Amino acid sequence: MKKFNSILLVFVFLSFSSCSSISNLNPLSLLTGNNWVLSSILGGGLDASKFTSGLPFLNFMDGGKLAGFAGCNNFSGNFEIDGTSLNLDPGAMTKKACEGGGEDQFISLLSQAKNFKVAKDKLTLLDGAKELMSFIPQAK
Repeated sequence: MKKFNSILLVFVFLSFSSCSSISNLNPLSLLTGNNWVLSSILGGGLDASKFTSGLPFLNFMDGGKLAGFAGCNNFSGNFEIDGTSLNLDPGAMTKKACEGGGEDQFISLLSQAKNFKVAKDKLTLLDGAKELMSFIPQAK
């Protein structure tokens, strides 16, 4: 019986300690290390035909650097995080002519992002409570 109680106590301790470590994760550590591929716009489906050269993605790097692909052109800029507040600056962008119109919408929504939610398998950019875009990690 003593052995059972000891095992139960260890199990309870591990359960609580693992829950607290998940809640204490730094959002930056969840953002970096992934290419986040666009999966929805304005809470709805994604019309891939608007992105004739491929789906947009974001890559958050150490030092506040942001790189990505907007559906036709590449960009390289910066980002700032303060809690769940977010400021994205796509910075310099290549200037290829693009078809489909998706890139313009993507860049416009990117500039409207003021906060975010992130989990291991989903990044959501928000303007207050309004969902602008969501992303999933690129399959490796």
